[in-house]
Amino acid sequence: MAQWYLSYDGNQQGPMDLSDAIAQARQSPNGFAWRDGFAEWQPIASIGELNPAAGAPVPVPPAASPSRSRADEIDFKIVGAEMQFVEIELDPGESAVAEAGAMMYKNGSIDMQTVFGDGSASSGGGGFMDKLLGAGKRLITGESLFMTVFTHTGQGKAHVAFGAPYPGNIIPVPLPSVDGCLICQKDSFLCAAKGVSIGIYLQKKILTGLFGGEGFIMQKLEGDGMVFVHAGGTVVERQLNAGEVLDVDTGCIVALEQSVHFDIRQAGNIKTALFGGEGLFFATLQGPGRVWLQSLPFSRLAGRMLQAAPQKGGSRGEGSILGSLGGLLDGDNSF
Repeated sequence: MAQWYLSYDGNQQGPMDLSDAIAQARQSPNGFAWRDGFAEWQPIASIGELNPAAGAPVPVPPAASPSRSRADEIDFKIVGAEMQFVEIELDPGESAVAEAGAMMYKNGSIDMQTVFGDGSASSGGGGFMDKLLGAGKRLITGESLFMTVFTHTGQGKAHVAFGAPYPGNIIPVPLPSVDGCLICQKDSFLCAAKGVSIGIYLQKKILTGLFGGEGFIMQKLEGDGMVFVHAGGTVVERQLNAGEVLDVDTGCIVALEQSVHFDIRQAGNIKTALFGGEGLFFATLQGPGRVWLQSLPFSRLAGRMLQAAPQKGGSRGEGSILGSLGGLLDGDNSF
């Protein structure tokens, strides 16, 4: 069901469902409203959905289906500063899913099993086509066809830890706080409570897909559990108000709420674009919603390492006025 946002004199309210939006609109009709599908904010008085005929019943949100599987509820703690890891505490029968190779350590009572797809279905649920579809989504985003499920099969509490792949920070995000859906860059997902679906998100505009830094395909994490996303360097969370626009380097976007509009624009004039060092395009993020940004994208870190690497082996002789000759003298290079 669509989530609504109302704005009065620059003060934003929401997200809320249609029934709450109608009730608020009846009390205060002199404002603006937005929901997914609107190109821009519109006056409340001009939106038919928020102004039903007098006496018409207010729609009631449909109750959640009792058959819908809920994600496992897990406790956690994040350890470290520059090279973090997350330790997840599992009760008997609870499970966590993670990328292959992310595990750091686990208790002996935790069973580790590799599954085909994203592991969101229960062990007995889902047919072959469901598993194949989940695996296909992961293959499109550049991830492995398999994920690892860690299940506590013993008594009491047990712990499993997952380490970050490179220097940075781990961001814990409860999916209910982002309306059950988080859009993130392809390689940022680290682990989650079992029951979270890891899918794909396709950019709708061709220019955004071609020059938006993440291509056409990003990851979409859906469900009602806890997810953990990794980002490089320092991570900042920004709350964008309705209509607020933020220009961001395309590689610095980690994750965003589904309500945030993601587009690109040219970075200034031709001279600025060619010689400003920031690339040809900026990503533009327009609220409402939250975004997470990283100070050190892995592509930037890898580029600097490649630039500093010697072309024929040995040291680049940084900091020495003798350069490569200094490397020969101090024994770094061999003939």
